Amino acid sequence: MKQTLLAVVILLVAAQSNSQAIGSGVPQTGVTFRIDDAGLQRLFEAAEAKAASNIVQFTPEMKILVEGGGYENAWIETQPMGGEMYAKRNIEVALNNQAVFTLSQRSDGRLPGMVIATESARKMGWDKAPPEGMVWMPRPRVVADFEMLQGYCFPDPAWRLYFWAGKDKEYLRRLYNVLEAYDTYLWRTRDSNGDGLLETWCVWDTGEDHSSRLLTRNAPTRWPFDFPPFGSRAPDPQDSSVFHRYWLESADEKLPPPTREQVMVPFASMDVMAYSYAGRATLAKTSHELGNGLEAYWRQRAQEVRQQLINGLWDPSRHACFDRDRTGRRLEELIHNNLRCMWYGIFTQEMADNFIKYHLLNPNEFWTPVPLPSIAVNEPLYRNTAGNSWSGQPQGLTYQRAIGALENYRHYAEVTLLGQKLLKVLIRNGCKFPQQLEAQTGKPSGPKDDGYGPMILASLEYISRMHGIYLDVARERVWWSALAGTDFNYTQRWGDRTWALTSEKGCVTARLNNRYLFSWTAGARVVTDLQGAVLEVVGIDPAPQSVMLRNSGEQHELAVKPNHVYRPDGLVIRTAPFDYDVP
Repeated sequence: MKQTLLAVVILLVAAQSNSQAIGSGVPQTGVTFRIDDAGLQRLFEAAEAKAASNIVQFTPEMKILVEGGGYENAWIETQPMGGEMYAKRNIEVALNNQAVFTLSQRSDGRLPGMVIATESARKMGWDKAPPEGMVWMPRPRVVADFEMLQGYCFPDPAWRLYFWAGKDKEYLRRLYNVLEAYDTYLWRTRDSNGDGLLETWCVWDTGEDHSSRLLTRNAPTRWPFDFPPFGSRAPDPQDSSVFHRYWLESADEKLPPPTREQVMVPFASMDVMAYSYAGRATLAKTSHELGNGLEAYWRQRAQEVRQQLINGLWDPSRHACFDRDRTGRRLEELIHNNLRCMWYGIFTQEMADNFIKYHLLNPNEFWTPVPLPSIAVNEPLYRNTAGNSWSGQPQGLTYQRAIGALENYRHYAEVTLLGQKLLKVLIRNGCKFPQQLEAQTGKPSGPKDDGYGPMILASLEYISRMHGIYLDVARERVWWSALAGTDFNYTQRWGDRTWALTSEKGCVTARLNNRYLFSWTAGARVVTDLQGAVLEVVGIDPAPQSVMLRNSGEQHELAVKPNHVYRPDGLVIRTAPFDYDVP
């Protein structure tokens, strides 16, 4: 059924029911990919099929892409981002993955951490009597869960959907209001001690289920209150009913009920600071597009959050951020959350460069045979726990976020390194997509061994960055990427335009609507505008490459280094470090 923008967005801030339609439809999109590498071809086809199987009728009006792999609801830490990644295949579904959250925003500005589908809610009777912390939302006909923040991978994906769907200003005005209200909520409630550092209050606030760094400090699993879990106002975990209601994971692991004094949250949190930064940075971009005169204001407010993070949580001697417990004591273990901060864009370029150099690519910390454990493997709190645990094993969601995290800071060759490692493991595992992978062997684990959406979408995105096309819609750019060594064809459709990339015997050709644009030697990325005019050549291979670019009757030979960006004539425009030996 063809949906209109009104159907997929309805009213992004749960506004009045008499609004006019926002548009008559959205562009159609689609991807094709053929490659001589049989294993990679099987992986792509499996990922396409399994991603499509995660599209469900979530409400009577909306189909959305759920997380999959045993998770049938919509979580804000995964599904806005996952939906936007799926826009290259289905924009209507991608829009719905944003709308399902904004339609469920509370009147005080808080967005739900999770949304439960219409039929699931009704089967449980939650449309009439929802559990504590949950609210039945009659307009979208879903249950919104406010037990936890559950991450906030929402602002930038929702911003990019504005471009995918045709730059509808009404969509953008509503998005602006949603983001502003949520940022106000965070600063009204989550700086409980007034030190200028936003806080996480429970395990699920940052989506770190079963994390040893939180459980060993007696954090509650869920917290459906707008006051922190410490002090006389908080329910007493020594009460057995309270302990089993709010400290679920501690009870499951047979940990003793803590006293109030032993509960070490609130944590001053790098994650929650990054939530605010991302929201404010997107408000600045939205303000520019709307011309409301507030762009400079929001850029300054975002910079204030970044500086507070640097002042309060960044350790320049260790090249990383560290949370602090409610007493101000630093949590000393090194965690992958620094990479998440890079996804939100809150780090400076120097901070990101140093975290990558000293930690991300360190085989004793995060660059394990299967990289990106949640806690560095040399830390005492690292746990090689299967199932659903953010204590150690690399997560599909981390691989998914790592792409944007590295690209935000121009570390393109590191994206290739990760993609090469991950795709080989998934092929070896029979083209299955689990939630987690064992850090030494790549053995899959999770509630199910297949169908996990973040791992599926991560694999498709790594393919597009190494052997395909990526549309950077917000900047109106096309990334044409081709590593040497295999022949392939990749097409990306968006509305009435189809970009096509062919690599054959080391020669790569770009076309738009069957019209020849340019060609180059495999081993690098070429960046163009949407019409195909060449703007840049980018080093995406970890090794230097000799590239011949043939464009507009001219021919240029470039010596392309990793993470270097060149003009078509070979002049270096900008760089990011790649000055290390990768194991």
